[in-house]
Amino acid sequence: MGEVLPAPPADSHVRDLIAKYDLKYLKGESGYYGQLKISDLEVVSDGKKLRAHSSIYYLLTKEAPINYLHWLSSDDTHVLLEGGPVEYLIFHPDGKVERQILGRDVKAGQTLMISIPGNCWKALRLLPEAHYALMANVLTPQWTPKGVKIGAGPAFVRKYDQAAPWATADFLRELIGPNWKADE
Repeated sequence: MGEVLPAPPADSHVRDLIAKYDLKYLKGESGYYGQLKISDLEVVSDGKKLRAHSSIYYLLTKEAPINYLHWLSSDDTHVLLEGGPVEYLIFHPDGKVERQILGRDVKAGQTLMISIPGNCWKALRLLPEAHYALMANVLTPQWTPKGVKIGAGPAFVRKYDQAAPWATADFLRELIGPNWKADE
């Protein structure tokens, strides 16, 4: 059974952004992405040669408003370019959780840039008042297929359930979405 793709964005500006930046739907995680650059500089990480960074455009829309739970080995920095706000839910290996808002309302505690440390789980949600959010993301060192895990299961829910008032078992399950791994 394959993943159901979202309806095409109703907003013409969002469709223009997808076309202009050649954004593709990101299966598994959801949202749209387009490669910007992979660094020419090499670094060594865990004994492996990698590029110093890779960067992408990333877009959430009303039709694809969530970036489902996933883990990255790299540090991941997000900068809001247009739209928003976006809720970031970050799960640290030690059991700590964070909720941050990427947005332009600084007085309300929002920020234009969020950095998520490597080895953390995260999920993003477009807030209801937002029509879309276009971000630039920089991963250091570069993104690799071996440096990402998509989805989780009962062990994740047990670890983070009640780590914050919003971190309920039902909400954590919602963040995992279609990538639930019952046999984890």
